[in-house]
Amino acid sequence: MKTYRKELWFNTEARMALINITPQVEEAVRESGVKEGLCLVNAMHITSSVFINDDEEGLHEDFLKWLEGLAPYDPKRYKHNLTGEDNADAHLKRQIMGREVVVAITDGKLDFGPWEQIFYGEFDGRRPKRVLIKIIGE
Repeated sequence: MKTYRKELWFNTEARMALINITPQVEEAVRESGVKEGLCLVNAMHITSSVFINDDEEGLHEDFLKWLEGLAPYDPKRYKHNLTGEDNADAHLKRQIMGREVVVAITDGKLDFGPWEQIFYGEFDGRRPKRVLIKIIGE
């Protein structure tokens, strides 16, 4: 069995951002040489996310608005922020959107359903964070 590991690094200008990382993950699959297997993609920070959905701008705006409604940025609202942080909302947003995705690799390509794409969700940006890609298979 082959294994392959690659890191992606992000440092967004905005506090919150959704970034399509499908091309970088597809490149990692090609680099791995795996034809049949699994591809894990996970955020390596507790205030960011990796998820699968449609790459449609209105939907992305809806996600950000919905998340802000569920867990608004308000440094005085959360007990976590008493530790000197101001990112409790980002931890909650990450919990909702998820830590990782696993996608099957079939015939050397990500085996997606219609419209599916992989996204990095940033909820406490403006500093370096990484995403791990781990591929296993034959």
